[in-house]
Amino acid sequence: MRISTKGRYSLEALLYMALLPEREYTSTRTIAEQTGISDGYLEQLFIPLRKAGIVQGIRGPQGGYLPGRDFSEITVGDVLRTVEGSLEPVACVKSEPCPLQADCISKHTWAELYHEINDCVDSITLEDLVEAYHAMDKQEYAI
Repeated sequence: MRISTKGRYSLEALLYMALLPEREYTSTRTIAEQTGISDGYLEQLFIPLRKAGIVQGIRGPQGGYLPGRDFSEITVGDVLRTVEGSLEPVACVKSEPCPLQADCISKHTWAELYHEINDCVDSITLEDLVEAYHAMDKQEYAI
């Protein structure tokens, strides 16, 4: 399973928003300038994020985007499933019935992997990512 640029860029944009002062609107243009992600691509990513209530948009010259919920309530899993779809490693785990299901010797492995992936991404909130970002900033690096 691979996370596409949709998932990676959505998380990066939301992390940028999470690092702003509370309740500060920001435009996709500003996010694009700061992250290097295309403004047009961000606009496309924000459509499903807005529909899912992860961000809220305000129109007009002073408009932009705000988080739709507190960052402690938005998980990485919420974001990834919103822009990527299901995180199942193979289609027969959840979405497509398999004609070989009764005799499949690997189904348990794929189902277990699916549950582990979901447990992992659902346990990490955007607030956790902000804390990790600030902790990383405080570390000293030496080469």
